[in-house]
Order: sequence, then structure tokens, then C-alpha cells
Amino acid sequence: MSVDINQLNEKIKEESSFVAVLRSEMSKVIIGQGKMIDRLLIGLLTKGHILLEGVPGLAKTLAISTLAKAIDTGFKRIQFTPDLLPADLIGTMIYNQKTGEFVAKKGPVFSNLILADEINRAPAKVQSALLEAMQERQVTIGDTTYMLDDPFLVLATQNPIEQEGTYPLPEAQVDRFMLKLKITYPSREEEKQILTRMGKGDIPEVSKVVSVDKIKSARAVVNEIYMDPKVEDYIVNLVYASREPQAAGLANYRQLIAYGASPRATLFLTRAARAHAFIKGRGYVTPEDVKSIGMDVLRHRVAVTYEAEAENITSEDVVQKIFDSVEVP
Repeated sequence: MSVDINQLNEKIKEESSFVAVLRSEMSKVIIGQGKMIDRLLIGLLTKGHILLEGVPGLAKTLAISTLAKAIDTGFKRIQFTPDLLPADLIGTMIYNQKTGEFVAKKGPVFSNLILADEINRAPAKVQSALLEAMQERQVTIGDTTYMLDDPFLVLATQNPIEQEGTYPLPEAQVDRFMLKLKITYPSREEEKQILTRMGKGDIPEVSKVVSVDKIKSARAVVNEIYMDPKVEDYIVNLVYASREPQAAGLANYRQLIAYGASPRATLFLTRAARAHAFIKGRGYVTPEDVKSIGMDVLRHRVAVTYEAEAENITSEDVVQKIFDSVEVP
């Protein structure tokens, strides 16, 4: 097995060489936010949609548009508002007076990277339209179903729920996102670099350094990354502990958890851990890969009770306690 792992390591190092090139190209524009860039790559490599939460002005939109420019693919930004209609998102049927027929006019969702800006301002009917696109990777206009392009990735942003004019996304919608990221402010040093580089209003040009074919090829290689049965058990134990905390010695957390993570979390955590190993240039998954990406996979899949909220205990607190308590192989 050690020989196979060595060969796999060499293959992964070769296949993942574009990651450093892509990071370098994006660093011309994006200062700091290395974790966010890595998570965007993980989403691309696993076909996993991503929800980014943070106050305005933290380069969420800029990072996503820069990524789209660097990998030579389509990009559309959709501003979600309370009066948005499903037709504004997926398209509608338009009557052609010359032919006397109705023809489909495709909406902005027909692209590769979709930035759904301030998604938690949208009404439920728009959420339902986006849900089909995210889950089935297809859109129905009139009587015809259209397949979406590959790659297709929804990268949604939302303001913190305390801000006016926002409301929580439906649980079914949130669960479709592989990762939920909390975007934080840059450090003092990073902010000084931002001032120096962007202070005059000019944004550096980004070159197309990665092809779509390269991304598709990398996806196939990610699936080959070795995961030891002990690491698989570790993932299952983590997810199971979110439903039955007493299994991890956290019996007093039972009344704090309204519901835990579903089997979809197990699958997403497995895929994300493999992709994390890939961008680190390794052909095998370690428990550290699982722990590094675990919070982003689980924070929106564990709901806390009113008792927990009364004690100012968040889902992140619960997930962190689970990671601290479940035995690491």
C-alpha cells in the first residue's frame, strides 16, 4: 500500500500544480482571505455550492469574479431583492411576432459561476427556482427542461441575520450548500496592503491561467485520493455525534441540539476532505483535513434549541465541542 500511496502522492502533486498558479494570480487582486480562496477551490473541485456570510466590503464579490477571470469561465452576478421574480433568475418564454411562436429567453443562471448576492433578501418562490438549479443542475422554462453548463457553481452571499431586511433561508435551501463560510475582517497589515494597492481605485488585471478542462480533470483525480477506513469512521462518528451527542460523552448537550446533521453532511465532509488534501498536494486524507474543513460543512447543519440560544450557545459552539470530544484516529 505504501508504494501505491507514493505513486498517488506524485500524481496529486503533478495534477494540483495549477493550485499554486491560481492562488498567485488571484493574489494580484485579493489580499489575505486565503481560507476563502481555498474553500472556493474546494467547491469547484467537488461541485459543491458555497454560502458566504459577512458584512459588505470584505471582497466576497471581488474574490468570486477574480476566480472566474482566472479560470476562463462564465460569471454572472445576481442581486437578490424582495421584488425579484423567478423569471429574473431562470428566464421566461417570450413571444416572437415574426414567427408567431414563444421562445425561451434564458436568465442569468445559465452561466458557470453564479454570484447570488444577498441571497437572504429573496422571496420563497425565487429560492425554490434556485433550488432546482442547485440540486438538479437543470432549469425548467415553460415545458422544456434545460441542462446547465458544467462547471456550475452557486456562490451565495448573505448579510448577518441581525441586519434589517433579511430573514433566514429555508433549511432545505441551506442544506444544499456544501460549505458555509464566515468571512472576517482583514488584519491590520493586510488592510495596509489593500490601501497601498487599491487606494487609487485601480484593480490589477488578472490573466486566464487555468482551463475548464483542467478543473474537470482535477475533479476525477480528487476522487482517487485515498481515505483510510479509520478516517471514514472518524467522519461518521462526528456526524453521528451531532445527532446523538451522548455517543461522544456529551450527554448534557442533548437538550441543546434541535436536530443534527444528515447523511448529506457525511458525504459532503468526505468530498471536501479529499479536495482539501488535493489542494495541499497529498494523495491521502488525514484527520487534520477533516478538522480543517469540518466547521464549514457542519455549522449550518446543526440547529440549536431555544434553551441553547438562551444560554448564548451557537451551532458553532456545539460543533466545536463535538470536534473536541470525538476521538481522533
